[in-house]
Amino acid sequence: MKKKNIKIATILPYKENYTYTKASAASLWVSEFFRKSKFRTSNYIYGHTKYKDFLSKNYINIDLKNIKSKIKSATKEYSKKLIKKFKKQNYDLIEIHNRPLILKEIIKYIDSRYIIYFHNDPLSMKGSKTIKERLNIISNVEKIIFVSEWTQKRFFINLDDKLKTKTEIVYPSINPKKKMMRKEKYITFVGKLNESKGYDLFSKSIIKILNEFPDWKAFSLGEEDRRKIFIKHHNHFELGFIKHKEVLSLLDKTSISVVPSKWDEPFGRTALEASSRGCATIISNNGGLPETTKQAIILKNLDDNNLYKQIKFLIKNKSIRKIIQKDSFSKVEHIISNNTKLIDKIRQECLPYNNFNFVKNNLKILNIYNQGQKLDHRLYNISLGKKFTNGFIRNGHDVLEISDRDYIKNNRTFSFISVRNSFQKYLIETFKNYNPDLIFFGHTKNIDLETIDTLKTLNKNLIISQWNEDPIMPSLNYSKNNIESIQKYSKLVDHNFITTNPSELKKQNINIDNFHFFFVPVDKNIEFFDVYKLRPQKDLFYAMSHGVNRATLKEGIEDDRIIFLNNLVKKIPNIKYDFYGFANKQPIWGNNFFRSLINSKMGLNLSRGKPTKYYSSNRIASIMGNGLLTFIDKKVQMDHFFNTKEIVFYNNISDLADKINFYAKNDKLRKKIAKNGQKKYFKLFNEKRITEYFVNISIGKNFKLF
Repeated sequence: MKKKNIKIATILPYKENYTYTKASAASLWVSEFFRKSKFRTSNYIYGHTKYKDFLSKNYINIDLKNIKSKIKSATKEYSKKLIKKFKKQNYDLIEIHNRPLILKEIIKYIDSRYIIYFHNDPLSMKGSKTIKERLNIISNVEKIIFVSEWTQKRFFINLDDKLKTKTEIVYPSINPKKKMMRKEKYITFVGKLNESKGYDLFSKSIIKILNEFPDWKAFSLGEEDRRKIFIKHHNHFELGFIKHKEVLSLLDKTSISVVPSKWDEPFGRTALEASSRGCATIISNNGGLPETTKQAIILKNLDDNNLYKQIKFLIKNKSIRKIIQKDSFSKVEHIISNNTKLIDKIRQECLPYNNFNFVKNNLKILNIYNQGQKLDHRLYNISLGKKFTNGFIRNGHDVLEISDRDYIKNNRTFSFISVRNSFQKYLIETFKNYNPDLIFFGHTKNIDLETIDTLKTLNKNLIISQWNEDPIMPSLNYSKNNIESIQKYSKLVDHNFITTNPSELKKQNINIDNFHFFFVPVDKNIEFFDVYKLRPQKDLFYAMSHGVNRATLKEGIEDDRIIFLNNLVKKIPNIKYDFYGFANKQPIWGNNFFRSLINSKMGLNLSRGKPTKYYSSNRIASIMGNGLLTFIDKKVQMDHFFNTKEIVFYNNISDLADKINFYAKNDKLRKKIAKNGQKKYFKLFNEKRITEYFVNISIGKNFKLF
């Protein structure tokens, strides 16, 4: 299937100069990420400048008459001229940098998808100061991109953090050099020459340094319209505002770079550039500066005396200075090539592939699953269908949900027409009204095969995919029934998604051409605890049931898990375990499940049946996703996804008992592994990525899940 050629307009603030001579942070950002973007041939950059040495050929300059007017608004003039151009161009995606007011103006007239970038504190900018303004931005854009975690936190002051699903952090980045240049005895300050940037601190400290160390030189790069601070010393040189390449060239030779900002820097590009060029960099602890590099020296007290002491320390301790320089050069945090891919991915997510009958480039999905209304929604936290809906929506799709089991339960009557037949009619009529592109269903026997034929007749482009989370293993009687349920629809649907490696079906001579493995997803709105940060009172958590639709245990039922747990408890008598569905302790559900789970340090991921390639019940999302150290049998082969720094593998029950005892006594290591595992899980198998995988495979695209 061919990709839609995405046409992108990128709007700079009109005060930015997209030129080699005068480029500042936002212009450098746009030009650097543009050069390696896969969308560069269809990406046009708009701005205003009186200079002609544009940073790239795709730049379109907007002439402004009101740029210096105190009566007329330059922002409104800029917006009107952009609107006029955009009405003729039909851009798929419009990106606005650092100007919420321009978004507010353009969105009234131009039907497109929008991304807004914040390079500065959102609470300091017109159009994003108030809660109402920021909520409007969230509702009107596909994505909000922040240059640092600090700017993101500022935006969400007094807002619900769950709204962050529409946001990303993409740091300003650098092209790292392959070889560090020879360092001179240079101390460099880059930025506006004012107190906000800490130039007064630099001024006072550097004069003392240059008097004390006459073989060192200092450089100041930058301008200030209302200049008040001047440094008079024969070894200090002011270079003014110079080209970006010249700045980097000086930093290549600089030994010590100083960024002592008093104001909250949204990020601090200078610190990133200096560090990447192998400078021993001194920074303040304000705003997003600490996010630029992990190698910088952070001033504990922001005053000229402390700055003087830190510079002097680096001068006198050459070996330490060289270690910092070497680490800074070799451990660059933010690289252009990596973050260009991230930005392009974000853009692609904003504009799904234009197949079937999209409405405004959104796929319409009919998601059919058991919502558990009859169970009072006690399964909400383990409901994969709910996570899938969340993921589809967060990926930009429209979703209509149908709960087949709840429909049938709620519509039972004494009518001669069976409720099952009534459901077929309801499904067909709903389909006609909604006309979905994709039907996605799981764990149902309530859709007649004739109904599927009817739906395909109504929409010949319809794609139908089935999912199933239960185990597929010949050794388990329950699993045999599950395989039969899957096979009822497996040949009629386009794709089948299962939580066991499809090779297990192949062993049973079942055609697996349209079968695909998927991993149980985590969802940050459901798995939202960080247990490794808490102080749980119990050591080991495990919860099981005799079927999720049962609230209680079945009498006289004892499967292999019970035997395993009994033997395990005997081996670890000193461990404080918290097991449910075991030893007459009833299963727990909903909020009670979470209350118990977060009170344990570790979780056992033990599934029914023999360990089978990749299969895990959805408890793995609950325990790993909430930050518990997780144990799993090595034979499940989860080492294809996670390593020993992220999850604990055991070979047998004795090995498991030893490892439980070990990690119960080693909190520091336990927390580290649990944190790593949670991070990896959310990176690989979050609800957005899993549903992106479903959609791409369903429409015939390649997508590697791991």
